[in-house]
Parts: sequence; structure tokens; C-alpha cells
Amino acid sequence: MTDRHTIANGYLTATVKSDGAELCSLQDGTGQEMLWQAGPEWPRHAPVLFPIVGELRDDRLEVDGRAYRMTRHGFARARRFAWGARSATACRLVLHDDGQTKAIYPFGFRFGIDYALTDDALEVTYTITNTGNAVLPVSAGAHPAFRWPLADDIDKAAHHLEFESPEPAPIRRLDNGLLKPEPVASPIVGNMLKLDPALFDADAIVMDKLVSRSVRYAAPGAPTIEVSWEGFRDLGIWSKPQAEAGDFLCIEPWYGTASPADFTGDFRAKPGLMLIPPGDRRVLLYRVRFC
Repeated sequence: MTDRHTIANGYLTATVKSDGAELCSLQDGTGQEMLWQAGPEWPRHAPVLFPIVGELRDDRLEVDGRAYRMTRHGFARARRFAWGARSATACRLVLHDDGQTKAIYPFGFRFGIDYALTDDALEVTYTITNTGNAVLPVSAGAHPAFRWPLADDIDKAAHHLEFESPEPAPIRRLDNGLLKPEPVASPIVGNMLKLDPALFDADAIVMDKLVSRSVRYAAPGAPTIEVSWEGFRDLGIWSKPQAEAGDFLCIEPWYGTASPADFTGDFRAKPGLMLIPPGDRRVLLYRVRFC
């Protein structure tokens, strides 16, 4: 049975499981569930992406001429984390390198994830520490899936995303999981993105020239969800193609993206990685708040 821990503060209740350190429930003060409950269309809730975001070409991670096999979004989401601490309103989970990780990713690391309820928000902090003797090349990302529609009697097309700032830059799209060479015009008008299932027939919207540090997900007559972030540089927005009818919307703060379709060579030269010196660490944080 999966080991889980629930935290609550009277305003929010969140449940986290040790498998993948994954958030699997997020409820408001009335008990309304706002997180996708891992239906057959997509059997996850909010996977943790580490040590890559997206895919590598041919699932190949090359270091010093040696090839390792690293599949989409990395291995953390399939590993059981150890509990570092648990309390009524917070918990910490930790993953270290070991023989299994070294077989596919030859670097030393400590990856800690803290979940904490702070007033009206859930705060999630990633702390990535380089425990090895060489520079640690790494990406990390969050992948929370929220209900779409936010309430049963609201049409999907009535929803929108409102960014903190205008987002005029072109977006990136994927081809077989890899970044297409050329950016495309953004569907965001000013700071507003009108949501429609057809947006995701071309896979995720990848924002690698992001200005905002927060976005609000809303519809008339429904609660508003605000996602904000610090340290993350990119953002993915994703759902299933409309033909597959997944009733969720993923708002994903990332540091790093899938490989460009034409990228080959040593993993450490992959665009968009964090390059963490030995003994150093990086801290990334995102918050979810019901408005």
C-alpha cells in the first residue's frame, strides 16, 4: 500500500504519497477536490519531473561518450522517496543518488521536496544539492493537474488563464516529444489565454521566454486557482488532445524543457539545464492558492 501523509490547516488539505513524492489531493476548506484524480485518460496527479523535463532524443543521455537511457521526465516520479519530516501542516521527502540512479544518470545528488501549508496556499519547495565531485547538469519541474472544468456545470471553453504580465513571446511546440526548431505565434492575447481542448491537439504549450511569475486559472461561477513560482524559468501548459477527453489542465513550472529536435552530443551541453557546482544547491518553489 502506498505510504501517504495528509496535511491540513483549516483552509486547505493536501495529501502526498512517498511514491514519486507526488501530491495526490488538494482540497479547499469545504472539501472540494481541485486536483485531477488520476483517471484512465492519464493515471497521475502531479508528478515530479527530475532530472530532466520532457524527452531526450532517442531517450539517450550521453556523458563523456557513454550513452545512458533516460525516459520522459526522468526517474524521480517512479522512485519511492524517504520521509525526512512529517507534521500536521508540512512534510519533507528526500531522494538520493544510488546504484539504480547511477546506472542511468552518473551524478551525485540529493533532491528534497518540502510541502507546507502557509495560510491560504500550498507551498512546494524543491532543493537540489550536488553531492558529487563534478558539475551537476539537471532540470526539474512540477506537473500539477487541476480539474477542467473547475465545476461540473461549466463548459471547458469558458475557462481562461490570466498571466501576471503580458506574454508576447512566441511559444514552442513539440514533435514526437522534442522541441520543434521554430517558435510559433502564441495563442495568448495580452495576458489572457482562452482555454479550449483544441489547443492541445498539438501537444503542450511550452513557454521558454516567460515574463510572468504567476497565473490565475478561472471560469465564471467557479473558484480561481493561482499558481505562482520562484526560481523556475519556463512554463508548460498541457492537457490531452480533445479526442482523448482528459478532464484536467496541467500548469507546470519548469527549469528546462525537452531537447531540441536537432540536439545531439553530451548531455551537459543541452540547452536550458541548471549546472550546479559541487557542494552547491538550487532552490525552486511554487505555490497553489485558491482565490
